[in-house]
Amino acid sequence: MAEQNSNAKAEQFDSSLFQQVEFNEQAGERIAGKSLNFWQDAWMRLRKNKAAIISLVLIIVIAIMSLAGPAISGRDAYTQTITQAKLPPKVTGLEWAGFDGMATLGETPIDFYKQKQVKENYWFGTDHLGRDLWSRVWEGTKISLFIGLMAALIDVLVGVTYGGISAYYGGRVDNIMQRIAEILTGVPNLILIILFILILEPGITTIILAMTITGWIGMSRLVRGQILKLKNQEFVLAARTLGASSARLVFKHLIPNTLGTIIISLMFTIPGAIFFEAFLSFIGLGLAPPQPSLGTLINEGYKELKTFPFLLVVPSTVLVLLMISFNMLADGLRDAFDPRLRR
Repeated sequence: MAEQNSNAKAEQFDSSLFQQVEFNEQAGERIAGKSLNFWQDAWMRLRKNKAAIISLVLIIVIAIMSLAGPAISGRDAYTQTITQAKLPPKVTGLEWAGFDGMATLGETPIDFYKQKQVKENYWFGTDHLGRDLWSRVWEGTKISLFIGLMAALIDVLVGVTYGGISAYYGGRVDNIMQRIAEILTGVPNLILIILFILILEPGITTIILAMTITGWIGMSRLVRGQILKLKNQEFVLAARTLGASSARLVFKHLIPNTLGTIIISLMFTIPGAIFFEAFLSFIGLGLAPPQPSLGTLINEGYKELKTFPFLLVVPSTVLVLLMISFNMLADGLRDAFDPRLRR
């Protein structure tokens, strides 16, 4: 009886309501999306992070300005004109934003350009020796970026090599190398750097070497932990079975698989090195005058904070933008390389 009812219902369906679809075997097996490798997938996730992209653009703009800034103004960063000292910022068309060349002494606003009979405009003003602050800020930014990049790259080079060798060989080699690193960590970093700077002549090379005496230890420990996790996995055992040498295993298999972690650590190391250089220059242990850096410019501006605050505000703003941008970009890279760490 039930079979008769089901047959009756089936006869009620109109066959014109259905259309037979031809099955294409090749179309069924085709992958709809384009396959992405690790770096393409990371870049796709990074592009979705607006804060990281804005920070990247800002870093690029500041880097370009550090190279082309002095040429744009047409003034040298070291030329002194005492008669034009301490001129406030003045930009034609931006008087409404405070770039009008006026400064207040006591309670009286004074037009320093009119008082000193200066016809040309100084976009960031001039310092106490009449040097163009626009050119000095971008020249100092270039030097600070160079010091930060070189210190970070040396930290990566030494730290990756040291940590990779320590983790790969393990045993007694690892114990000895880690005890050496612990001894260096036990000595206060600032004392080592100050002693190093006092022994050698102040300069860019001295500051870079001073910051890299113990700066590589954090990177070496990070790489060591990653390689200890990777060295017993199947792809490493397979490469060892096929006769790969120790150097090939470390530099062709283990290190490339830790590049994401290394890049993230590098992006956090650069702003730390820039800030530390600024700190050393601020306390008088950095670059020697008249060579500018963000730290030396902040030190000079701090002395004139009450009367000419622009001398401190301008280089401090550039330093803050660099620090925030590098840290935001590093956060974005961390999320892009490992989505599991996303908060």
